[in-house]
Parts: sequence; C-alpha cells; structure tokens
Amino acid sequence: MVLASLFFATMGVCIKFASTEFNSFEIVFYRGLVGVVFLIGLTRMQGVSLRTSLPMMHVWRSVVGVTALTAWFYSIALLPLATAMTLNYMSSVWIAAFLLGGALLVQGRNAPMRQQAPLFLAVLAGFGGVAMMLRPTLVEGQAMGAFVGLMSGIFSAFAYLQVAALARAGEPESRTVFYFSIGAVIAGAVGMGFVGASDWHWPGAVWLLPIGLLAVFGQLCMTRAYSSGATMVVANLQYSGIVFAALYSLTIFGDHLPLMGWLGMGLIIVSGITATVLRDRAVPNAPAEDH
Repeated sequence: MVLASLFFATMGVCIKFASTEFNSFEIVFYRGLVGVVFLIGLTRMQGVSLRTSLPMMHVWRSVVGVTALTAWFYSIALLPLATAMTLNYMSSVWIAAFLLGGALLVQGRNAPMRQQAPLFLAVLAGFGGVAMMLRPTLVEGQAMGAFVGLMSGIFSAFAYLQVAALARAGEPESRTVFYFSIGAVIAGAVGMGFVGASDWHWPGAVWLLPIGLLAVFGQLCMTRAYSSGATMVVANLQYSGIVFAALYSLTIFGDHLPLMGWLGMGLIIVSGITATVLRDRAVPNAPAEDH
C-alpha cells in the first residue's frame, strides 16, 4: 500500500502538469486507455485470461470506483483542494467503520472488539494527521460540495472493499485492474462527449503516458495490498499518499509546510506503524481472508 501511495502521489504530480492542457474527463480517459493497453500485454505475458466468471462484481467495482473518482473531481471544483482531499481520504475511516459495524451485526457480543478497536483508533489517528496536514476549511454555500466530497470517500470505501472481495473470489490483480481501467475509459469518453476534447499540444501531452502507467502500477499494488493484507491496516497505510504528496510539494513546487503539517505527517507515519504492529501482535502471519 505504501508503494501504491507513492505511485499515486507521483501520478498526481503528472496530473498537475497535464491539467494545463487537458480537462479531468480527458485525463481519466487516457489514464484508463493506457492501463487497458498495458494490462493486455501484461496478462498475455503472465498467461492470465481476461475472461471472468464474476462480471457483475467487476461491474460494481468499476461503477463505485468511477463514481468515487468523478465525485472527487466535482468536489474539487466546488471546494478548497485541501477540504476535497480530506473528505476523500475519509474512505479509510469508512472502511474501518463498515468492518466494525459488520462484525458487530454478524457476531454480536462475540465480535473481536479487543483486537479491532485499537486498529480503528489508529485509523482515526491517521485521519487526524491528514486533517492536520491539509487543514480543511468550509464556508457558507459549500454544502453541496461537502456532500459530494463525502460521497467520494464513501464510494471509495465501497470500491476498496470490493477489491478485497474480488481477491477472495480468486480474481487475479491484473484482471481486476483491467476491468476498472475499462470503466475509466467509458466514463472518460462519456464525459468528453459532454465537455469536449482538447487539442494535443506538446509537451503537455507527454504527461498522459506516465499518468496511465503510474495509475496502473498503483492500482496493481493497491489491489495486491487489499487482496493479501489486513484491510484495516491497509486502509491506514493509504494515508502515506498525503505524506508523499507533501514531500513532492516541498521539493518540486516549492510549497511551505507549517509546523502543524509536519506534526500531522509524523502522526500519519506513527499511526501506520502502530496499526501494523497491533495487527502483527494480534494475528501473526494473518491470512488475506482474515479481515
């Protein structure tokens, strides 16, 4: 998950440069298109068939994933960027809440709360670090943007949980990412049909290739993480993307990170380490199915 977060943060840098030439729907379209082409070659090399016996699970993964992405882009247009990112990163909190709520509903008093509660607190601490780094704000008239941003986090949580479900059903990571990339191509193409397409100008168009490659690498790593790791720990480690993004902002764009931001970065790192240690102590060598 840490490696996936690094890929996604690097992709964000490329998107920042490409966004001067292309709209959001175009970036989603080309991101998905590069992924589809790359994954066709990768699956052939691996001998993995793209035919699936679980088409509706892939459809649901693509629907919730693309909905989350679209809602996030829309919230960015209505809210300060820090606020939109914070609401989207609430996906990890929603995942932890869904898992705890599901355990209580299914197992009742027998639910392993002694093991899960500290992990949930670690996830909340990590989210607190995100809020300290981004320092979100909300003013009057931004209620709709806040609602859409909140929905982006909830649908992201659904998408990540669906990735874990596909893995438990035996789907290879490359096949799962392939069908999500197809969903991104379709959503991007539909969006371009409404808002139009930009002319290609160099060197802006050069950024589309690394965006697509970094996206597919990040998706593969993220899918492997949710497939083989403890879901709540993986959700917590996802916050590391904010740390990488902040470091890029400092080194590439010359941004300034105040003391509160550095403290938030430390809290994210400590919460990730804590969640991993708690999980290892609770269930040594935990299998993927034990979420």
